[in-house]
Amino acid sequence: MKQFILTTFALSISMMAYTQKNEQSELIDRYVKEVMTINQIPGLAIGIIKDDQVIFQQYYGKETLENDKKVDSNSMFRIYSTSKLMSNIGAFQLIEKGQLSLEDNISKYIENLPKEWQEVKVKNLLTHSSGIPNLIAFNDISIDDSNTKVIERLAKEKMDFKTGNQFSYNQTNYFLLTMIIEKITGQSFENFIMNNQFSDSKNQVVFSSNALEKIPNRVIKYNYNPGKKQYEKSTDVSGTRAHSANGVAITLPAFLKWSIHLSKNDLLDQKTKEMMWQPFDFGNKKDIFSYGWDITKVNDIPSYNFSGGNVSAYKIYPQNNMAIVMMSNGYSLFPIQYRIINHIAAMIDKTLTDDYSSAEETIISEFSKKNNPNAEKIYYSIKAKNPKWNFENTLNDIGYILLRNARIDEAIKIFSLNAKETPQSANAFDSLGEAYFYAKNYILALENYKKSLVLNPENTNAAKMIQKIEDLTKKK
Repeated sequence: MKQFILTTFALSISMMAYTQKNEQSELIDRYVKEVMTINQIPGLAIGIIKDDQVIFQQYYGKETLENDKKVDSNSMFRIYSTSKLMSNIGAFQLIEKGQLSLEDNISKYIENLPKEWQEVKVKNLLTHSSGIPNLIAFNDISIDDSNTKVIERLAKEKMDFKTGNQFSYNQTNYFLLTMIIEKITGQSFENFIMNNQFSDSKNQVVFSSNALEKIPNRVIKYNYNPGKKQYEKSTDVSGTRAHSANGVAITLPAFLKWSIHLSKNDLLDQKTKEMMWQPFDFGNKKDIFSYGWDITKVNDIPSYNFSGGNVSAYKIYPQNNMAIVMMSNGYSLFPIQYRIINHIAAMIDKTLTDDYSSAEETIISEFSKKNNPNAEKIYYSIKAKNPKWNFENTLNDIGYILLRNARIDEAIKIFSLNAKETPQSANAFDSLGEAYFYAKNYILALENYKKSLVLNPENTNAAKMIQKIEDLTKKK
């Protein structure tokens, strides 16, 4: 009888756990669908790992807008700059083997560098603190130019800042990192990454920084054109040298496998991961970034993450033994990759709940809905409960997103709300002036630009716009 009772109790506990997990999955599924609807996301894949097990893996929408092919486990999403995470792991695999050091000067591996680059170290590439000019800023650099030619061209430019002083996101850093990896290994960058990180899923990963290249099962990325109110296919082509920076296209199952390998120390040992996730000591003592990873904290719990193209993101929570992958192929309003991940993380683990971020997400979601009469009421109810919370930047961002999407009347309401909430903010009145200018209401545009200039006499934009409006009204 005792054994029967124990067995029944164990089954009851198991059934409860199953029911809770099922309810949790349904809540996540409902949330993702709502976000997709608000942001008109064509296709999306979400995966969650907890305690080295996949606990959620779902596919939504379509791979392309040209046919009805659904997103599924074979869909390869291009993850853009999230590709840098694989490049970071590759570099630290070489560091772990003693073949590379963070303190190595890059001139140890790359010949004929400009004098100003000689003291740049590997650590400066990974932390975007090199100060080397960003190659994508120069239109005369062709995707077909040789590495030597690219370096020669960049050598004509001054350094952006003193090496190590600050964070400045820069694609040249990963172009140089690719050259170093290939020099050390004697392999192509692509082969090195595939052999050392994706040996069990090679048919589910491809490298291509060419949006026009036809690749079976690769999902097409779309950019929303607010003027035409429709999606357009991405046409970005950045060549093979960009593979380490933005070239990975991957299925969700392959990404989840990679994440489990990372968590279980199959790719790097624990000490190496901890070194990789250490904050870099920037000279300005302000910027926060580790060796290739963003660092975020919720309730003093750290997570390490990166995103790409505003359509993909990966975040790992080592203390919680959890990781979340999000991949999509477009959005019409707000970049939502981290909002989705952060929201889901809190649904899975309550210790990761950030009340301010949750409130901010609610405000963004409500104002994103077209002509939503409840949006302002919900905003004020949140503020009533938390009067010290400041949403000035959030409201400003919402206003500009709506403005860019030709929702001018709604944008004016948002900017007006922000000016009312922050009456000492020159920026709030400047933005409101801009919205009225878009609406061709020059009287109110002028009034708000003048208020902005009174609050901040150094606001050169307001001064220029006042002159512009006065010139326009004189002509009339």
